[in-house]
Amino acid sequence: MSELSYLEKLLDGAEVEWKTLDDVGEFLRGKRFVKSDIIYEGIPCIHYGELYTHYGIWAEDTKSFLDESLAEKLRVANYGDVVIVAAGETIEDIGNGTAWLGKHDVVFHDACFSFKSRLHPKYTSYYLRTRIFKEQIKNSVSSGKISSINAKGLGKARIPIPCPNNPEKSLAIQSEIVRILDKFTALTAELTAELTARKKQYNYYRDQLLSFEDGEVEWKALGTICQIGDGNHSSKYPKANEMIEQGIPFIRGTNMVNGTICNQDMKYISKEKHNELKKGHLKAFDVLMANRGEVGKVAYVPEGYSGSNLNSQLAWLRANPEIIINRYLFFILCSSTIQNKLSGEGGALQQLTIKNIKNIQIPVPSITVQSNIVSFLDKFDSLTNSISEGLPREIELRQKQYEYYRDLLFSFPKPEFVTN
Repeated sequence: MSELSYLEKLLDGAEVEWKTLDDVGEFLRGKRFVKSDIIYEGIPCIHYGELYTHYGIWAEDTKSFLDESLAEKLRVANYGDVVIVAAGETIEDIGNGTAWLGKHDVVFHDACFSFKSRLHPKYTSYYLRTRIFKEQIKNSVSSGKISSINAKGLGKARIPIPCPNNPEKSLAIQSEIVRILDKFTALTAELTAELTARKKQYNYYRDQLLSFEDGEVEWKALGTICQIGDGNHSSKYPKANEMIEQGIPFIRGTNMVNGTICNQDMKYISKEKHNELKKGHLKAFDVLMANRGEVGKVAYVPEGYSGSNLNSQLAWLRANPEIIINRYLFFILCSSTIQNKLSGEGGALQQLTIKNIKNIQIPVPSITVQSNIVSFLDKFDSLTNSISEGLPREIELRQKQYEYYRDLLFSFPKPEFVTN
């Protein structure tokens, strides 16, 4: 890789010292605010949940804002600080950082720390996502419904400092590593932007195909053309200590990605536990719908997941093949026609009851028309959403390439206390 040649020259004979984050910088914990405090204009702020969904290696602008009277009571990160997420549902993402490069200070949540140092902020941010760093902090992460780490746990992790006694050369090496990784990030961003545009086009044509004039088709309630059920709500619901490394897939909302089932962060239960659970037994080509949380989120169950189980926040729909094609059912439930009609009930956690789902009305043309629509959308869907082909596959491969080089660029000679 030609980009590495200049870096090799910079590193020639360079000393590298692994220092703790506490040795090279300072942590500051944010103060609490809640989602209901967030407004569309005001003082820039970062909520910890957004670090998982919205922010990457660096940021100059925020998605959210706070009223000035509230913001002045909270804590801010300055230009060049790295905002580090310290709590979340998955241990793997804890410790990720975003370098703040905005013109103004930014308020940050109490489930985050700001890290101030003289290191290149993006160098630090890239390093916080490496396997080397994650291995160092994993034993400091407390697990539970929400996993978390404190400043002490973060601070004892070590980071490689090239040329520690020559700040100018050290910064030059850090900057070159950042430049190389920025190129990978930019290439992935270009592909992602193209995929976003293609998805928008796909959604447009899907909605056009699934829009019917009044009287053109008959609208039927889902309960009259499908079997519908959900996961278990009883005391037999599997606990965290009943999950195993391999077994029957136990599908959750996080496993529903791009309209299909994704193995990432998949949980498994034993065959005995699966048989003990009376509900939630899936068949190939069932359609899943989130009835709590991300209400209305839809996925199609691939053939390889027949016999899987699912949690209580998901409902399954099994089409009557004489009336409706499973794949057509999936597409129509994804369409704006139906998604715009879905609304949650209940308190802070939105939900759809099974009764609500059974009452949802969808347009049901003839089997021939359904088949033609499915044929067209399947071809378009593969290019847009498939994780085995098309742009999503290319992005996945590019991401793996980036992660390989990122970890390689930080693989300086390590003393015994640092493990891969």
